[in-house]
Amino acid sequence: MNFNPTRATAIENLNNFIENELSSYSKLRNFDFGPDRRTNISCMSPYITHGVLTEQEVMRLSLKKHSFVKIEKFIQEVLWRVYWKGWLELRPNVWTDFIIDLKKLKQQFKDNKNYLNAIEGKTNVECFNTWVNELKNHNYLHNHARMWFASVWIFTLGLPWQLGAEFFMKYLFDGDSASNTLGWRWVAGVQTKGKNYVASEWNIKKFTNNRFSNIRLNENPIPIIDDRNYPIVNSSFLNTNISNNQDLLIFENNLSFDQTDFKDQSFKNIYFIFSGNETRQIELDEKVLKFKKSLINDQIEILKNKSFNCKMITIDNLKNMKGNLLALYPSVSENLDYINANKLKNINFLFRKIDQHSWKYCNKGFFNFKNYIPKIVQEFI
Repeated sequence: MNFNPTRATAIENLNNFIENELSSYSKLRNFDFGPDRRTNISCMSPYITHGVLTEQEVMRLSLKKHSFVKIEKFIQEVLWRVYWKGWLELRPNVWTDFIIDLKKLKQQFKDNKNYLNAIEGKTNVECFNTWVNELKNHNYLHNHARMWFASVWIFTLGLPWQLGAEFFMKYLFDGDSASNTLGWRWVAGVQTKGKNYVASEWNIKKFTNNRFSNIRLNENPIPIIDDRNYPIVNSSFLNTNISNNQDLLIFENNLSFDQTDFKDQSFKNIYFIFSGNETRQIELDEKVLKFKKSLINDQIEILKNKSFNCKMITIDNLKNMKGNLLALYPSVSENLDYINANKLKNINFLFRKIDQHSWKYCNKGFFNFKNYIPKIVQEFI
């Protein structure tokens, strides 16, 4: 895996995957051959999460080479992130309650031996320990391994899903508030109430090519019970008016300005916002922070070569900025929490067209959303 923090690397790796591996993606995607054999999946999520590559861009380049029918499963996986974000936008209190729960649980479990062994990879489950070390060393896990990991964490080790979600966010290069939080909820059985995901010995052995043995798991757990309900919040994802020579804020989820719907607008200054651990509720690994900062610096270099006025500032600087500011919408996340907590009313959001179009289909489950994928592809590709 080569997660060099540049857009050039992202494009190169994507084109290589499309040319050589995408045709067999649907057949091989569930296999986790280990961190040194990742050619069966794209590994684009760290770049898509940060907006270095956009979903439209990935789909467009893929569909230039392959038919929709041939790569439909890959297109669905790309749009899962759009769906998860939309689902959470319509129910933002899910994120709020996750953060509240997490603060309580961190205090409650700070000296819990089972929890401390889990985060150090010192459990009785060999494959789980391997994944802990892989996550810490490579800041990435195969999606199937993430599902197995979460199931072992919750149902075999008996740990709260919220602490597992925090552990992933701390170390993943592609940590995303929506995909990560809702994915863990889904495994636990609280996203789709009463329906949990349970890892099994045969499934792990099959899809890891028997890399692990002595896999003893709780394979008959009951789903986690959470009686809280989250009705859909009426939200308006309308863009504010844009005047020439306004300042633009770009957060860590929309870094490639050249790929946004607003690239032809004239902005006075473009500020890339970096959030360090001092302003985060979930502390990130230093390698993750360095990855984010390097991606920002790469984008600044790209824009400066095109004569844009741009620089990186820390999120705390927003409290001192006067006048009306425009910002590419940061989505429900720590960055949006910071804006709301500090009552920064002078920041007006700009939403991506694909989100405005797609999020209206996120009021139900993904299988309903999936029915609209051909329409989304037709609209934006």
